[in-house]
Amino acid sequence: MGKNKVIFEKSVNNRIAYSLPECDVPEHNLNKYIPDKFLRVNSAELPEMSEIDVLRHFIGLSNKNHGVLSGIYPLGSCTMKYNPAINEELAKLAGFTDIHPFIGDENSQGSLKLIYELQKMLSEITGMHAFSLQPAAGAHGELSGLMIIKAYHEKSKEYNRTKILVPDSAHGTNPASVSMAGFETVQIKSDASGNVDIDDLRASIDDKLAGLMLTNPNTLGLFEVNIKNIAEIVHEAGGLLYYDGANQNAIMGISRPGDMGFDVMHLNLHKTFSTPHGGGGPGSGPVGVSERLAPFLPCPEIYADNDGKIRLNYDMPDSIGRVRSFYGNFGVMVKAYAYILSMGAHGVKSVSENAVLNANYLMFKLKEFMKIEYDRKCMHEFVATGAPLKEKGVSTLDVAKRLLDFSVHAPTVYFPLIVKEAMMFEPTETESKESLDEFVEIMRDIIKEADENPEYLKTAPHNTSVGRLDDVKAARKPILAWNSDKE
Repeated sequence: MGKNKVIFEKSVNNRIAYSLPECDVPEHNLNKYIPDKFLRVNSAELPEMSEIDVLRHFIGLSNKNHGVLSGIYPLGSCTMKYNPAINEELAKLAGFTDIHPFIGDENSQGSLKLIYELQKMLSEITGMHAFSLQPAAGAHGELSGLMIIKAYHEKSKEYNRTKILVPDSAHGTNPASVSMAGFETVQIKSDASGNVDIDDLRASIDDKLAGLMLTNPNTLGLFEVNIKNIAEIVHEAGGLLYYDGANQNAIMGISRPGDMGFDVMHLNLHKTFSTPHGGGGPGSGPVGVSERLAPFLPCPEIYADNDGKIRLNYDMPDSIGRVRSFYGNFGVMVKAYAYILSMGAHGVKSVSENAVLNANYLMFKLKEFMKIEYDRKCMHEFVATGAPLKEKGVSTLDVAKRLLDFSVHAPTVYFPLIVKEAMMFEPTETESKESLDEFVEIMRDIIKEADENPEYLKTAPHNTSVGRLDDVKAARKPILAWNSDKE
């Protein structure tokens, strides 16, 4: 039935999916107003199909995708969790979707109030003094936060502060953001327990220190037990603490970065606060700061005056300026606002409690037949190692590909880099005990196969619409357009 054909291969000449009435107004040849070099010589090579064929094609494509509604999605470090569909509906309300930013603050008080109140909610959840919702994604929030750190030091005329310390357990975007902001990255080692190596931290401190970027809990899924000590060391040296909030799903309502001593942070609303993450966006990466850094936030500041009106403050001489057009990805903010209001303080806390409970339950069950690299209580995720399997000729990638045969999305593999043959699992808060137990049994069967039939794993997946792809070629030489002349 040609289930793997692209839509161009299903095209049949002169087959159409529409029926239009004859034109009842005068026709005009607009081509005479367009320079010849911009005119098409041949007709557009578009597929010709009936309406039912078009629908079947795209429904078929959607059925090939795996999402959180298809089955368990234990993709560590990215919080690919279920988000209530009601928040999507609220973001579609005409009052939100039809508004235009050029109408001015007087005529957009409702939307501005939502932004203002969401800023306050995020401040309460994180313990930060103030937020800007302008950044469009997590890495954009990182860059904005680092620009704030730079502006702060330059305001103090400490131009020598050019180094940002980044633990080896950090998210991969951290060093890239450091470079984009014009800083130098200095890597800090992890100790045997998976925490920041305090001795290496002290040895890296000098008068060039601008700050430390820290993910807590870190990418190993472990909470930094020495966080207060780390904060004191960095602050005593004149540096600032940056908190990567991508793992906020583990600590909401339990601990707050502001209380830990962090000066600036970002959140991922598209991970933690109810916008499906993945597929290229949109995202939202609000940046929050302590009181001393508030003057450096992106401009304009959104605030409430004494009469309760929401205003825009452009009088911010120390601001890093605008980091995005208008006020950010507003639709994502609506979903986050609805999520927090519907959950309430108790609900937000229960999200993290259940995420941590599920991760520890899954880790406890998996370590019966897998090696856990850091065998201690984890937070929302943990890292297993496939190194023992590698000795038998089976790689972590083989295990990940085999999982696809069971309609389960693979965990994050080969990250973080400090764990050999890493497999990072994050079950999130919405998975039931039954779904976790089912996943454990699938993993048990796959690990057993590694002993009894390793070649079957090496050629997986077997039940998907296509077999194992050349991942490197797909990344480096992707085919992004249809070519009718191909062989």
